Amino acid sequence: MPDILSLGEPMWEMSAIPAEPGKYTLGFGGDTTNFCVAAARQGASVGYITRVGDDTFGAALQAIWENEGIDCTQVEVDSHASTGGYFVHHGSSGHQFSYARAGSAATKLAPGDIDPDAVADAVFVHSSGITQAISQSARAATLALFREARAAGVSTAFDANFRPRLWTASEAREALAEILPLTDYFFPSFEDAVALSGSEDHDTIFRWAYGLGAQVVLLKLGAQGVKIGQGDGADVIQMASFVVDTVDATGAGDCFAGAAVARLVAGDALLDAVRYANAAAALTTTGFGAIAAIPNRDAVKSFLLSRV
Repeated sequence: MPDILSLGEPMWEMSAIPAEPGKYTLGFGGDTTNFCVAAARQGASVGYITRVGDDTFGAALQAIWENEGIDCTQVEVDSHASTGGYFVHHGSSGHQFSYARAGSAATKLAPGDIDPDAVADAVFVHSSGITQAISQSARAATLALFREARAAGVSTAFDANFRPRLWTASEAREALAEILPLTDYFFPSFEDAVALSGSEDHDTIFRWAYGLGAQVVLLKLGAQGVKIGQGDGADVIQMASFVVDTVDATGAGDCFAGAAVARLVAGDALLDAVRYANAAAALTTTGFGAIAAIPNRDAVKSFLLSRV
């Protein structure tokens, strides 16, 4: 059985080509798909819990996962719903998303999709705020996954990934309050943390996350790196990012989380796992698309050796 299980929504992706107005590159993503691919490319054993439509995009996603070595045993094909997708446009303020996900197959995820035996056999489970937000049943599935993991002594990782288009900050806070007491490793971006905690002060953000029950907090700061807190009262450590020629940051945070969890499963100490994940995320930003640019283990190790 896989060491890492992730629950969430896969999506097709149409990414605008900046040099060619009106043209797009077809790709695939979704935050948990990005996480799974990132973890698998670092050598981890990964399984995905999700639903796809009985359509061309759903078939393409399954082919990608199988090619990446991701276990698809818990992927359900829905003949009555489509696979969701999104468009990415790039501008001076960064990347912007337009979604076509209403009523997607993944919105039908429910607690019954969680296999307690598979969870008990895992080392880590993972999900995100997007998974919680796409439907009430998916939110319930996320909670069921983390409850099963906690009961089985399996580590948990949660990425805030707050999306205002999916729900309000108040709704997201409510869902976060039920999941963080079951979360060992919390991966909020700074933007998510500000929106959900109501503060831009880093120390306040860490206290807020600990107060809700998170154990280890990895505050993603983009080009400024990441801050790592290992519990209330412990010193917060800042780790700088790697400087690269960035062209597209799509999926970088998901790659960071996937690479970090993969290295934790491999036995790395937390700070070693974070440094590795920082390198993987940096490399992801040097190419276009959520999945295509995710580096493999050899590329990350070579990059790290070049920065010693």
